[in-house]
Amino acid sequence: AAGLQEGDYLTAIVQQAKMAATRRAFAMWCYGGDRVVTWGDRNSGGDSSAVQGQLRNVQQVQGTGRAFAAILADGSVVTWGSAEQGGDSSAV
Repeated sequence: AAGLQEGDYLTAIVQQAKMAATRRAFAMWCYGGDRVVTWGDRNSGGDSSAVQGQLRNVQQVQGTGRAFAAILADGSVVTWGSAEQGGDSSAV
């Protein structure tokens, strides 16, 4: 059904997912990946849809009380969540 036939070889690369949390939200990603999956309270970082386009080659994600910060391979930082607790780094 998948186009594989007997005798074909299939190679898979599996990466361990990483997680970070705020008080009321979670973020999951794979090192070097281009997507961070978030869920939970949107005011605590549970909604990352506004920054998904910036989350490319994610190296690390850290959570505060109500915000997340992602460090990318080029050294830049993307933040989301509560602006009062670090979710808005646009002035930096």
